Amino acid sequence: VQLQASGGGLVQAGGSLRLSCAASGGTFSAYAMGWFRQSPGKEREFVAAISASGITTYYERSVEGRFTISRDNVKNTAVLQMDSLKPEDTAVYYCAARMLSEVVIDNYDYWGVGTQVTVSS
Repeated sequence: VQLQASGGGLVQAGGSLRLSCAASGGTFSAYAMGWFRQSPGKEREFVAAISASGITTYYERSVEGRFTISRDNVKNTAVLQMDSLKPEDTAVYYCAARMLSEVVIDNYDYWGVGTQVTVSS
């Protein structure tokens, strides 16, 4: 499956951004989806994940309550809605897919090209 993330940009602290991940070339509804991010000088870290059906979600503690992951298995799209953004959310964000029904936070098989999110203070 091929993934394409979009929606990044520059926003002030407290603002919102909506990232989208468009999937093609596979049966999207068979894949758990995840979002990850990487800041300069840091390792890539897990942000949020959603099960293949969309019923179950899981968040990294620092984003819980501010970010919402969702998916549309008809449009083959996963979305990360980011609200109340903080400067520490600044990073390149990546979407990823793993052929698994359950929500999962690691060992993803497919990765999209990242999209830059910059939050100014």
